[in-house]
Amino acid sequence: MEQATLGGGCFWCLEAVYLGLRGVSAVKSGYAAGHQDNPTYAQVCGKKTGHAEVVQIDFDPAVIAYDDLLRVFFTIHDPTTQDRQGADVGPQYRSIILTHSDAQAETARRVMAEITAQDVWGGKLVTQLEPLVKFWPAEAEHDDYFNRNPGSGYCRAVVAPKVSKFRKSFAERLKA
Repeated sequence: MEQATLGGGCFWCLEAVYLGLRGVSAVKSGYAAGHQDNPTYAQVCGKKTGHAEVVQIDFDPAVIAYDDLLRVFFTIHDPTTQDRQGADVGPQYRSIILTHSDAQAETARRVMAEITAQDVWGGKLVTQLEPLVKFWPAEAEHDDYFNRNPGSGYCRAVVAPKVSKFRKSFAERLKA
């Protein structure tokens, strides 16, 4: 098993998508790339911790390659908007890839060049790329948020469309 750590807007969206991906055994929401130890959701939303909302993904590289995780990542969020995803605005919603090894960093640079060359989003990528220093798990109420709260307004308006786009774009990679 390997791990990937990614931030692309609200972690509820990323978690909901990656939980449905074949080869992924676990997804944990959390915070990373900031300067405050053991931050809370309220502190991160306060925009003073420097942290991004991220997910840490446990995956089997024999089933899904890291570069394919990144291709999903670049499909389900807009990596051309600085510190925002839709109506969610702030540095905690930035696009960021936090690597666990030099090989992941090299793969991320290659996939980012591929996405740029394909002009998928019609703009310059603002995705940050840096080594993971520390991952802080989010509070338990964020675990499996979309599956536990499908009727909430945010889940219906924001998470569900991203999950639907993922399922349509990557139908061959869905868990059975």
